[in-house]
Amino acid sequence: MSIWAIADLHLSFGVPNKAMDVFGEAWINHPEKIKMHWEQTISPDDLVLLAGDLSWGIHPHEAKADLEWLDSLPGTKVLVRGNHDYWWTSLSKVEKILPPSIHIIQNSVFRWNGVAIGGARLWDTPEYSFGSAIEYKENLRENVLIKKEDAKEAEKIFQRELIRLEMSLKCFRDDPVKIAMTHYPPIGAELRESRVSNLLEKYGVSLCVFGHLHNVKPNELPFGIRNGVRYVLTACDYLQFTPIKVY
Repeated sequence: MSIWAIADLHLSFGVPNKAMDVFGEAWINHPEKIKMHWEQTISPDDLVLLAGDLSWGIHPHEAKADLEWLDSLPGTKVLVRGNHDYWWTSLSKVEKILPPSIHIIQNSVFRWNGVAIGGARLWDTPEYSFGSAIEYKENLRENVLIKKEDAKEAEKIFQRELIRLEMSLKCFRDDPVKIAMTHYPPIGAELRESRVSNLLEKYGVSLCVFGHLHNVKPNELPFGIRNGVRYVLTACDYLQFTPIKVY
């Protein structure tokens, strides 16, 4: 039984006008690429970590087709919310549309075969920047879907996310393996201490998977191990739409 990870699937089966093709040739028919690689590598007994931005749906019913597509693939899946998961509203509404193989983390921990997974979305922070490692491409949906915050408001959101992350990590017990998922990066590429890294170390996390970063230049973000925590970027375009084995 293995653990795999892939983030930022950005599915749009319920809202086909939001297909990812507009973001470049690599994204054309990307669900088919993900499905092909997934079925080649992942078995029904495996666990798959999905660190946010699953669906472009705005409302739960618009994400239902994406969740059902995901459910049709092998393995048990566990999700954390991303900044584009607008369909992820109240916990009760989300749980109503979850297929049987999919589980979510929201101020909680998911346990699977001796492994405990916690996490939270996080948010932008000035603690670290990835600008030089990203090939800039215009976000054609930015004006419609992304609300810009000033620095003060962004910090307020980040502080709330830190609280949510710790609420989740506090649910760990004497679990043999503790894994965290965040959507936004929890640390900079240089692996310098951060507010999130301090929390992960405090609660004994050994692995943190995350996404959010797109159009990363090759070999520009050599994430690795800091103080016993391994950091792995799992955005699907960074992984060439192939799930990565993390445990």
